[in-house]
Order: sequence, then C-alpha cells, then structure tokens
Amino acid sequence: MDVDTRLLRYFVAVAEEGSLTHAARRLFVSQPSLTKQIQHLEAQLGARLFVRSRTGMALTEPGRVLAERAPVLLAQWERTLRETRSAASRAARVLRVGFVASAANEATPRIVAEFGRRRPGWRADMRQAAWTDPSAGLADGDADVALLRTPFPGHDALRVAVLFTEPRWVALPTSHPLAARERIAFRELWNEPFVAAPPETGPWRDYWLAADERDGHPVRVGAVTDQPDDWLSAIANGYGIALAPESAARYYARPGITYRPVSGVSPTRVAVAWDPADDGNPVVQDFVRCCLDSVSDSVSDGVSDSASPPDGR
Repeated sequence: MDVDTRLLRYFVAVAEEGSLTHAARRLFVSQPSLTKQIQHLEAQLGARLFVRSRTGMALTEPGRVLAERAPVLLAQWERTLRETRSAASRAARVLRVGFVASAANEATPRIVAEFGRRRPGWRADMRQAAWTDPSAGLADGDADVALLRTPFPGHDALRVAVLFTEPRWVALPTSHPLAARERIAFRELWNEPFVAAPPETGPWRDYWLAADERDGHPVRVGAVTDQPDDWLSAIANGYGIALAPESAARYYARPGITYRPVSGVSPTRVAVAWDPADDGNPVVQDFVRCCLDSVSDSVSDGVSDSASPPDGR
C-alpha cells in the first residue's frame, strides 16, 4: 500500500499541534480540507488515528505509533528529494530562484546578470509563486533560493538576508474618494473592505491586512485572491482596497487603480532566503552574494534605502 507523503505531513501537523485549526493554519490549508485528508489517511490505513476531545485532537494507540515514526520518514524523504532536485539542477547548471510578485524590484535584472558573470554557463531560472506559497517554493524544495518579502510563514527555519525595505502604500479604485489625497492615514482605511490573500496563508494574509496595526479594529474582507491579475481586477472593480509595496505603483500600474502613500503602517522588507542545508552550497552562496552586492550598489546610486547582511536565522 502506498501512502501519499502529503497525508503524512498533514497527520504530523495535527499530531504536533493537537488541533485541526492550528494545524490548518500551519499548513496553509482550510480546516475542512485538512479534516478530509486525515479521514482519507485513516481509511487507507484502516485505523482511527485521532479522537476529538474538549482539548483538541487526541492520538489513539495506532496514532501514537505513526506519530513516533512518521517525522523520521518525512525528514529522510524530504532530504532525499531535496538532494535529488539539487543534483538535477547542478547537472543542468540551473539555479531555481523562487520569487513572489515583483521580487527585488529593479535590482532583479542586475542580480541575475551578476550571477551569470560569476557562474559562466549557469542560468538563474526565475519561478514566480502564488501568494498561497509566500516562501516561493523554499518550504517544499521547489526552489534553491528565493527573493521574497518578510515576514512569511516558516521564515524562522530558513536563512534570511534582508536586502532593503520599502513603504507600504494603498491601492484603491481611482474613483474612490481618498484617491485624490496625496497621503492617507492608515486609520482612515480601517472601515474599508480589503482584498486579501486566502485564509490558509495565515500570517502572510494578516501582515498585508496590517491586522496587528489596527488597535484591535476588525478587518473587513471584500474579496480573496492569490494572483496579481486577480488582485488588480478586484481593486479596479471596487470590491476592496489593498496595502501594497511602494513598487507596486510601478510594476502593477493599471487604468482605474491609484496608489497612494500611507502613514501609520510599518514598511515591508525584501529579502533573499535559502535553506540552512545550502550554507555550504557555493552556487547558492554566489547568488546570495550577488543579491547583497547588487543592492549595495543600488544604495550607493540612491535607488534603495537600506540593506543588511544575512541575519543567521
């Protein structure tokens, strides 16, 4: 009998969290979907793995046996998978670079060009991730390195080097009464409906709703999207407004949408991230150095406002 490793990961998350709700948030899936997957695993194994209780999900005896063995199996499989994919990339002389939205903005072409100079014959394969994967493929081994925005779920398990920060602005329909303002206080947006990332993205969604910067004021969600084009359409159609990086005004300019600076909300950070297992990978480290050097050059040219070395996380 073959068991999907995804089902084992779901099982381990529920076993460790002791709660379907917490496990679903950790896995970036909906709770109903997670429940179905656990039931599917139980049906495959022919054993009940959990018993619901007032305190959460309690393991049965078969569940405890699986909970003891499954993490080791998953760790071995993930290591094998990562090493296999890495070997395939090396054989093809391709570095898989995941990114979210506009990545490192104007610095991205310089980073890729510099990597090509440092690694003749190699190619940086840029792979855009949906907002439902804010780690841009790093979490599941689909990327060797990633350009993304912090904070993102799971960043504590990765190496992260912040490249620069930029303010968060607001994107709103051009017909919106506030669109004529030069600058908008975030407090003035609290009662507006927002276009949000899917609920399963957890902290990522909350960050772009600035949920913890509202003095407890509840968030109104007018639409849910996970791709830039859908996000732009929802805003242009008046379903909601959204916080966005300042650079979105350049990369996602569109008729019917106006971007304005927002005061009273923290900035966003752009970073390069990689798995700790690749600390000794010279190709990955060359790319990281290209990122840091390119941003440093931008700072000296007055393009970017801040950069920092790897933080060692």
